[in-house]
Amino acid sequence: MFKPCRTAAIWMIALLFMLPVGSRHAMAAEEGQSIRQFAIVIDDFGNGMDGTEEMLHLPVKFTVAIMPFMPTTKKDAEEAHRLGHDVIVHMPMEPNKGLKKWLGPGAITADLSDAEIRKRVEEAIDNVPYAVGMNNHMGSKITADERIMRIVLAVCKERGLFFLDSRTTFKTVVPKVTQELGVPALANDVFLDDVYTEQHVAKQIMIAKKHLESHESCIVIGHVGPPGKKTAAVLNASIPAMQSDGHVQFVKLTNLVPSLSGDPFILPNP
Repeated sequence: MFKPCRTAAIWMIALLFMLPVGSRHAMAAEEGQSIRQFAIVIDDFGNGMDGTEEMLHLPVKFTVAIMPFMPTTKKDAEEAHRLGHDVIVHMPMEPNKGLKKWLGPGAITADLSDAEIRKRVEEAIDNVPYAVGMNNHMGSKITADERIMRIVLAVCKERGLFFLDSRTTFKTVVPKVTQELGVPALANDVFLDDVYTEQHVAKQIMIAKKHLESHESCIVIGHVGPPGKKTAAVLNASIPAMQSDGHVQFVKLTNLVPSLSGDPFILPNP
């Protein structure tokens, strides 16, 4: 039985899709609306956290961001790959505020030497089977540090990985450095569950839909852990409605990675 807050969140989504499916498709065709791509990324896999199973079995393909060196890192990567989802390394990086111990093993911190940064990034990639990309876990301090990000992104380029900037700081240097190094890059548009309520997640999905009105794609990031089951519940309610809308296509990040050569993005060998 749904709790009152869950019922409110689900109805908030449902009310936006009251037209019959056929009518919505007809309206989309008449208005000449192009297909908009919606990419879901779920962070913090690897530690058996709440919502892991619910997220892995969402009714669409999405991108699973897995922390390295954690108890279920390999298990989650193998299961996500088996289910057809993208797997990326969720690289722990030091934030401006917070304790380093929150980051987990193998984190990138500002006090590390160039050689140690390279070593940790290479080991993290090796620890996450089937990884095709990387994004930052926390990292507001690191993604604003050009010295460090140049090393991180150089390794990504060598390994054939793209980089998703989670955008935990407006001072990020990722766009500048990825362009200089020629690393395929993407950026988060909306955090779904920075507040742990279903009403907030539903509101953030509406913000993402609004973003699609003026953009061809939208990347959203959610999490397993404290908000995991709530975020999964709202996604499970909203995905069918968005699919029936007639012009939203759910994709993995590999469908959005810009090609630097004009050729399709080629996945690295597992």
